Amino acid sequence: MAQVEATTERIIEADAETVFDALADYAGTRGKLLPEHFSEYEVREGGDGEGTLVHWKLQATSKRVRDCLLEVSEPTDGQLVEKDRNSSMVTTWTVTPAGEGRSKAVVTTVWNGAGGIGGFFERTFAPKGLARIYDTLLANLAAEVKR
Repeated sequence: MAQVEATTERIIEADAETVFDALADYAGTRGKLLPEHFSEYEVREGGDGEGTLVHWKLQATSKRVRDCLLEVSEPTDGQLVEKDRNSSMVTTWTVTPAGEGRSKAVVTTVWNGAGGIGGFFERTFAPKGLARIYDTLLANLAAEVKR
C-alpha cells in the first residue's frame, strides 16, 4: 500500500492574510468556493480554522465518492491541515506571501492508496483528477478574494 499525493498551487492577487482567512472560514466563504465535485457540505463544530469539524462528500469520478469528516488544525501560521476521520486522507493548505499584494496558495493531499492493479491506477490517475478539482477551488478562491 503506497502513499498517493496530489499537489496544486496558484498565485493569488491578494495578501496572504486575506487568502488564509477566506480558506479558514468554513462557516462562510469555504462553502462558496467548492466546485460541483463536493456535496453535502456541513460545518459540524467550530467554523473558523483550528477546531473546526466539517463534513462533505467528494466525488472525484462518476464512480468514486469519498465521505469525508475532517478535523481542522493550524499547526503553523498560514497553514490549515484537514485530517479525515473516515480514511487516511490528509489535506494541507499553505498560504505564503508572494510579493506586493500577492500570495501563493498550495494544497497537498496525501492518503494510503490501494494495492495491486487498482492501486496502480489510483496512483496514476487520482493525483491528476484531484489536482484539477483543487485547481478549480483555488480559481474560485482567487475570484472571491479579489472582490
